Amino acid sequence: MTTTNKTVQDLTAKYEFLLCEIENKVAIVTIHRPPVNPLNTAVFKELTQLMTELENREDVQVIVLTGSGEKAFVAGADIREMLELEAVDMLEMNQTSRKAFSTIENLAKPVIAAINGLALGGGLELALACDLRIASEKAKFAFPEINLGIIPGGGGTQRLQRIVGQGIAKELLYFGEMITAEQALQWHIVNRVVPAENLLSEACEWAKKLAEKPSVALRMLKLAVNSGSNVDLESGLTIEMTCFGNAFATEDRKEGMQAFVEKRKPNFTGR
Repeated sequence: MTTTNKTVQDLTAKYEFLLCEIENKVAIVTIHRPPVNPLNTAVFKELTQLMTELENREDVQVIVLTGSGEKAFVAGADIREMLELEAVDMLEMNQTSRKAFSTIENLAKPVIAAINGLALGGGLELALACDLRIASEKAKFAFPEINLGIIPGGGGTQRLQRIVGQGIAKELLYFGEMITAEQALQWHIVNRVVPAENLLSEACEWAKKLAEKPSVALRMLKLAVNSGSNVDLESGLTIEMTCFGNAFATEDRKEGMQAFVEKRKPNFTGR
């Protein structure tokens, strides 16, 4: 991101494992548990809390989520923590992770995953909960849980098949093998692959473009797509119609149409 007219809100004092700064209506959230940023109960809770806070901030329109360092986005859940848990405790951790991923998925604002390295297990589940995914050419992806005698528990079996279809999903889930960024692109797991040195700037460029869009219409788009994907077609069309009506009722709709007629750039205000 550029430093011109930079207004940064540093939220890191509140969190042990997350870094966050805000500039030009874009929040960059970095998971910081070097060297490979594994997810544990504390990280899940912090993600839920921070994402909820960003949801309620008027100076944030789009969120970019990434991992610290060059080695990993998130290299899975913290196996050391899991190894010490009994089944009932694991269920509690699973519920905590589910809350974090669902919070991100259902956030009214777009979330872009900037996948800078390994996205394994829970890390891939985290990326799948985001709206868009941009990967470094060095990134690698896998659901290796089968090799540990378990299965994904953070939505991997459900979100993956909705993106790539059952055949490819089962291949990744059953074999637990690593795939490259290019393979992830071919299978539509990620939207774009870029050189490692350009990853964050590309993600922020996308975020900047989205931050300039009419925020209510963008929120209605996300709601229509997410909610419609889990119902039958007729119900989905009803959801779309309701969201369309909400967007049409805004001042931004009037401004957008007027600007189109007058052949000028619209000035959206989020109202």
